[in-house]
Amino acid sequence: MRRDQASIEEVARDLERRTLAALPCELAKLVYSASTRDYNTGQYRHDGLAQAFTAEAAQEALARCHDGVFRGLTFENLAGVVRDLQAYLHSTRQDEGKILAAWDRLEAYRVLVPATCGALDRDLFVSNVKIALEIVRSALAEGGSPGERPRP
Repeated sequence: MRRDQASIEEVARDLERRTLAALPCELAKLVYSASTRDYNTGQYRHDGLAQAFTAEAAQEALARCHDGVFRGLTFENLAGVVRDLQAYLHSTRQDEGKILAAWDRLEAYRVLVPATCGALDRDLFVSNVKIALEIVRSALAEGGSPGERPRP
């Protein structure tokens, strides 16, 4: 298959249909997309897509999908980011408090930012995630859900 616009779009549709659609929330899609990127080179890799199409088309499609999911989550309102973070935490089936503590300590959310992202978008994303982490952590500490009103 050629590495033209049509093949990249086809690869992106395949990725969205077969993989990303099965993930429970946008943050899970972002984590998955970022995980296909080699942190040493910045190149994306997906053996199945590369075999079905080409490595170059897979690289470009993965980069586009990563960027698209990132932008969607970055420009989501704060309540949406909080809901998405809750859904992501729940989907991991791990201790949510431990995940929140690790994300604070390691700032793991920083590796989710695409390499092509500008400083302003990166800073907005990081700020929104930090605020969402604090909202979710506070709600967990109070034994409630971030969507509930505090009890008088």
